[in-house]
Amino acid sequence: MGAPDEDDELSEEARLFRDAVRGVRPLAVPARPAAQGRPRQRPRARFTRADRAAVLRESLEGPSGDPALAAGDELVFHRHDVQAQVLRRLRRGDYRVQREIDLHGLTVAEAKQALRQFLIGALEQRVRCVRIIHGKGLRSGHRGPVLKSAVSAVLRRTGAVLAFVSARPVDGGTGAVYVLLGDRP
Repeated sequence: MGAPDEDDELSEEARLFRDAVRGVRPLAVPARPAAQGRPRQRPRARFTRADRAAVLRESLEGPSGDPALAAGDELVFHRHDVQAQVLRRLRRGDYRVQREIDLHGLTVAEAKQALRQFLIGALEQRVRCVRIIHGKGLRSGHRGPVLKSAVSAVLRRTGAVLAFVSARPVDGGTGAVYVLLGDRP
């Protein structure tokens, strides 16, 4: 054990401690409520379930209407009265792009709204050629390029759009389109 001097110091410290805590009473521990018959439910992640449900819904939806979009290929569209030479010049980037909009990071609903407003403004200013950057859909997974599909659908339904084609690689390639606008409503 220890030396006699150490034992005296320990006993002195023990005595001092007992004197210091004399009269101290332990705190009362509150009684825990008794279990109420049914066991506690395990917590569930609501948003994870909602995300999984959304992914499942999207995967069950049919493929987009444009087969080129499913493969991530070029977009090409023109009205029947647009000459082949005009389409060829648009594809080569011969028309000066007068306005541009970048839809990266927007949801489909936000992108459609922004695109409609952009087209309205361009038509009011009598702009002839615009570039729309929709991205290549690399983070869209199995769904393919979601914004590309939405942009294609909006442009096809807009009467003032005479033609659109995927941009040259220097201007975004299949992640952007050149759009030729006319005077139609």
